[in-house]
Amino acid sequence: MTHQTLHRTTGQTWNPMLRDQFDWHWTHQVRDRLAGLTDDEYFWEPAPGCWNVRPRGTGTAPVQGGSGAMTIDFAMPEPDPAPFTTIAWRLGHVIVGVLAVRNAAHFGRAPTDYQSFSYAPTAAEALAQLDAEYAGWRAGVEALGETGLARPCGEAEGPFAEHPMAELVLHINRELIHHLSEVCLLRDLYRHTTRRGTDRQEAN
Repeated sequence: MTHQTLHRTTGQTWNPMLRDQFDWHWTHQVRDRLAGLTDDEYFWEPAPGCWNVRPRGTGTAPVQGGSGAMTIDFAMPEPDPAPFTTIAWRLGHVIVGVLAVRNAAHFGRAPTDYQSFSYAPTAAEALAQLDAEYAGWRAGVEALGETGLARPCGEAEGPFAEHPMAELVLHINRELIHHLSEVCLLRDLYRHTTRRGTDRQEAN
């Protein structure tokens, strides 16, 4: 059954449903939990050898992407197992790889990629970038309407070029829920880990 046939059969409009899936998560489970993110949390490395966002020239990763004062750690191909990644790194991945690159490919944003993006030197700036890219993605999806969801993704999505835009929207929803939930969990871990360390110091 095609998207158009399903719409005629059920009378359901799918575009709002696809947007609402992540809007609810964003509003009720993600964005408020990221409010007040500190730079200490943003750059915190909970394990040795983390990939992070770093001042240019200070990283040791094989690939250090970025056009500004900060670079993001990478390797091509990615090692197995991959290094643990920080909140800064995970936000950078969401902002650039999940959202900005897709906004550029599908919704008229200026071209960007991991190498040309200017990564945020502070948590506040990273959250502002996240808000901007999410708003751009959401507006682009809304502008697709119903018929736009059925059109092919195009060459920007490589081997998935012939898959419908609706499938890409579902994939991005999954990526956002996955990675931003990780960020929230790391923030919880930071609070509990550093608080225990402070409590031990005070007890001594």
